[in-house]
Amino acid sequence: MGYRIGIDVGGTFTDFVYLDSPDNMKVFKVPSTAEDQSLGVISGLKKIAEAEGYGLEQLLEMTDLIVHGTTVATNTMLEFNGAKTGLITTRGFRDDIELRRGYKERIFNPRFPAPTPIAFRRNRLTVAERIDKNGNVHTALDESEARDAVMKLKDAGVESIGVCLLFSFLNPEHEKRIAGIINEVYPDAYISLSHEVLPQIREFERVSTTLVNSYTHPKLSKYLNRLESELRQLGFRNEFYVMLSGGGIMNVDYAGKYPVFSLLSGPAGGIVAATQLIGGDPAYSNLITIDMGGTSFDVSLIKNNQPAVSSDNWFSRYRIAIPMLDIHTIGSGGGSIAWVDAGGALQVGPRSAGSDPGPVCYGRGGTEPTVTDANLILGYLDPDTFLGGEMRLDLSAAEKSVDKLVAKPLGMDTIEAAHGIYRIVNNNMANGIRTVSIQRGHDPREFTLVAFGGNGPVHAGILAEELEIGTIIVSRLATALSARGMLSSNIVVNKMRTYIGTSEKYNLDEINSLFTAMKKEVEADMPAAGRSVAASIQEVEHNYFVDAHYHGELHEITVPLHHEEGRVTDQGIREAAEAFHQSHETLHTFANRDQPVFFMNLRLKSVRPMETIPLPEKELSDSNPESALRSNRNVFFEQVGGFVETPIFDGNRIKSGYILPGPCIIEEAATNIVVCPDQVARLTAADFYEITCSK
Repeated sequence: MGYRIGIDVGGTFTDFVYLDSPDNMKVFKVPSTAEDQSLGVISGLKKIAEAEGYGLEQLLEMTDLIVHGTTVATNTMLEFNGAKTGLITTRGFRDDIELRRGYKERIFNPRFPAPTPIAFRRNRLTVAERIDKNGNVHTALDESEARDAVMKLKDAGVESIGVCLLFSFLNPEHEKRIAGIINEVYPDAYISLSHEVLPQIREFERVSTTLVNSYTHPKLSKYLNRLESELRQLGFRNEFYVMLSGGGIMNVDYAGKYPVFSLLSGPAGGIVAATQLIGGDPAYSNLITIDMGGTSFDVSLIKNNQPAVSSDNWFSRYRIAIPMLDIHTIGSGGGSIAWVDAGGALQVGPRSAGSDPGPVCYGRGGTEPTVTDANLILGYLDPDTFLGGEMRLDLSAAEKSVDKLVAKPLGMDTIEAAHGIYRIVNNNMANGIRTVSIQRGHDPREFTLVAFGGNGPVHAGILAEELEIGTIIVSRLATALSARGMLSSNIVVNKMRTYIGTSEKYNLDEINSLFTAMKKEVEADMPAAGRSVAASIQEVEHNYFVDAHYHGELHEITVPLHHEEGRVTDQGIREAAEAFHQSHETLHTFANRDQPVFFMNLRLKSVRPMETIPLPEKELSDSNPESALRSNRNVFFEQVGGFVETPIFDGNRIKSGYILPGPCIIEEAATNIVVCPDQVARLTAADFYEITCSK
């Protein structure tokens, strides 16, 4: 077995997990390089090579697999610095992207601004053509008009062109011809065709998703191609994959062509890890995952060991209608900046200090107080042991910043101000957890909280207490759990087709014909089996799903569609209808079983399984945990009303089986685990901390 490396680029740090055997898994962390993420990636690979006693070229020659989670597409949509984008669409549908089906986030605020445009109206052009609702050509494409539109976009300096024609999901003939014209007239343009990106009914969803793909296409494609080329030049010869937001991985060609599939790819890796490494235990089949890094807080829900997946996604106020792991993100991370608004109220985030300059305590020029600065003041972090001692934190600078910009304006002392920052960010995160649980019909008290990211374990204890969650799980790899999950992810290709029918009136031949067509497309996209594919499972697994709703509803629920040897049967339709009734009752508290279920889209999820990396099984120790005690220091716990002398344990010396009662702090290499009063931590044989909370 050669080396396998998972890489998760975050807003502040880039995390690496690598192994050459299941028992030799290690973690590295380097600052992210926002100007070019590949710089941080190569820097981290050099550190791994040095640690293993090799040159970088030698390490890469011995590496079988690299899986990369990148925030290039995510940051492009957050910062709105994507390509100059144009759109070619059917005459009369130029403004679908602005009409948005009448959807408005603030219906009682007429002054609420429109979303930041990613394709200006002057660069949205129309052509004469029409495909009818049955997929037949009603009006032939005016090729001269299409050619003129491409020339206008070229002259305007448009770099990326999206093509979204009416009913092209039924017949893509005209979209394909326009793509041919673009290649003739403007071969340097990047092209996104709606029938490839999102072949489904509903124009706004399709045009929005296609434009987001166009907007992010050049930046991500250039980045991935450049990084892969550099790795190849350095000696890497094997499999290089990119983590996608649906929970699978794909090669660079696919990920670069469809960047919309890689939004939130980093947090997706953590959900895969939680599902496979923790949720496999029946005791932990219901999980709420929280990933708190430097810039954001990502939360997701796993029920019966099945991560929630949604096609009803919004990102930077744009509709993304592809299947994505249901991740709710808020701007609450270690680098989130604390500030006092005009009304004299303390706010935290969403603005972040990022990695450059970073929190004030990093000593890199930051001047505005952050959550990390507050955590340092409250004693949750040790200035001398941060990141295993690789970075020393400046406590005095953090105190001065909090005092000047928060404490004095609010008329309080520094400790009160730091505690205020801590309380507000915790409240923001608790509300984020309520969004994916209570608001969707789930009681968080019935779930286990899985905390990862560099800052997640610092705040997990107080969040569990707030939400009355009884158990917390923290992996020793918490800071790089997303990167670890990437190494456990399977190769996945998703396809879909629109199909209109009901649970009472449907055409099995048509349904099965559509699935057969989708499987042929999968064959063209699916990478060949490499060294890392499970040796016992070479065949691609095909999973069928259907989008369903009741009459008059505008939102669908995706449910499994059972098939027998690749063919959907009447029994499969009945089971899908019942699955929809049950899901609808869970989400909306009622089900109308006397009504037919309406079907709208068929979905195919094709999976090529990767080789499983087993969890470690370590012997449990009954020795005294005091052997792992590093020191004692004063730490603030609001449960006891202030500072209390708290034992600090060295994570490197903690053995499986150790029981550590709170309050205490466990200092792992790249994260601190804060165990609150009335909580007890135990390191399991699988090498993760199980923290039980008294309710």
